[in-house]
Amino acid sequence: MSEAGLEGSVDEELGPIDYIVVEFPAGESRLTGEAAAELLALVSEGTIRVLDLMFVHKGEDGSIDVDELEDIDDLGDLGVIEATLAEVLAEQDLIDIAAAMEPGSSAAVLVWENTWAAPFAVAVRRNGGQLVASGRIPTQALIASMTNEGE
Repeated sequence: MSEAGLEGSVDEELGPIDYIVVEFPAGESRLTGEAAAELLALVSEGTIRVLDLMFVHKGEDGSIDVDELEDIDDLGDLGVIEATLAEVLAEQDLIDIAAAMEPGSSAAVLVWENTWAAPFAVAVRRNGGQLVASGRIPTQALIASMTNEGE
């Protein structure tokens, strides 16, 4: 991912950065309604800062169309985060994402800073620490693990 939109941020002040790609099958809704409200709640509570939010559409013929948040006419409440975007996604990122998508589908690509973790991350870096591994445990795997422990 590009760091183009983060020039003004000092590395030591940033929390961990994450991204997700949420794919919607052809004819299904995009990031609206309930999901948009939850995203906005995280932003307004200061839990995260949205760095980028883009929408990728893959045609049945494999063609790719990308909409940036500012390109969408009816943003509704999502318009609040438009001014804070650092636009960190590069064209190649979007091409790679589209390659993994099903023809006819759409995807929301969200990049965010975990602002809640920034003070901890800054303290670790000031004490000479550095991140050497990171990952996610799928919710389903954790639930299955906890269920099997009791047997």
